Amino acid sequence: MSSNLDWSLIPAFLATARTGSLSGAARELGLSQPTVGRYIADLETSLGVRLFDRTSAGLRITEIGLSLVENAEAMHERAESLRRIAEGRAEAIEGSVRLTASEMVAVYILPEMLAALHLEEPRIRVDMVASMTTENLLLREADIALRMFRPEQNDVITRHVGDMTIGMFAHPDYLARRGVPRTIADLAGHSVIGFDRIDVIIRGFRQVGFEIDRDFFAYRCDSQAAGWEMAKAGFGITFGPTVLGARDGLERVALAIDREVLTLPIWLTAHSDLRYSRRIRFVYDFLASRLSAANLTG
Repeated sequence: MSSNLDWSLIPAFLATARTGSLSGAARELGLSQPTVGRYIADLETSLGVRLFDRTSAGLRITEIGLSLVENAEAMHERAESLRRIAEGRAEAIEGSVRLTASEMVAVYILPEMLAALHLEEPRIRVDMVASMTTENLLLREADIALRMFRPEQNDVITRHVGDMTIGMFAHPDYLARRGVPRTIADLAGHSVIGFDRIDVIIRGFRQVGFEIDRDFFAYRCDSQAAGWEMAKAGFGITFGPTVLGARDGLERVALAIDREVLTLPIWLTAHSDLRYSRRIRFVYDFLASRLSAANLTG
């Protein structure tokens, strides 16, 4: 094994391990497939071990490769930390900040706040990731995250900036046409809007003793915004922030159950190195102030 390990090869190893292919790693890193293949070969030569088996189905990480992933991630994170610190000491309040939030928050809650941010600091560019997946702050998949749970990762800072209440809503025309459900059982006779592959609503119903599956929903889509717009069009009953229901002219469907209102905490989270980045610190504090002042409990 060579004593001169090239740290620049580590991202190629991690990306290949994550995606399971050279082509997937190349897309993730913005490199060509041959370049990624050469980096993997160089790393294997440097370490004196085989990291991936080449099979007819593609690449399969070896046991030794799998055992190295955790340490490689730590190396990569340390390199990222050095880069963030060096970058922050020289930067002005300008450049890109990558945010991640659920689609409902990204589409319906953040736009006015981000417009105000742009007026105050037009040199800051925002990259918005509207997703229900949890982007990895430690690997710089996002700089700042808005999440409805408190992250438990090390090396992150987080601040509780408010709460959001979730309820059931439908268009007045739909309720006039189909009637207003009073109990969970009444929902069986209604057109309910839900997710396709995401099971969070199904699990929620099961927690209150009502067994359903995806066939319970008359419209399924993993886009929260698409489901909300279907409710506004009069298709059926959906779930969403109570603050949006009143704003968009939807009527609240309050069922006779103990958990008819779900209150979710809003946590603003970033890597602990943000204190070294003026622009990330600025956006973090700006959003914390605006979210704390917003009334998202309806």
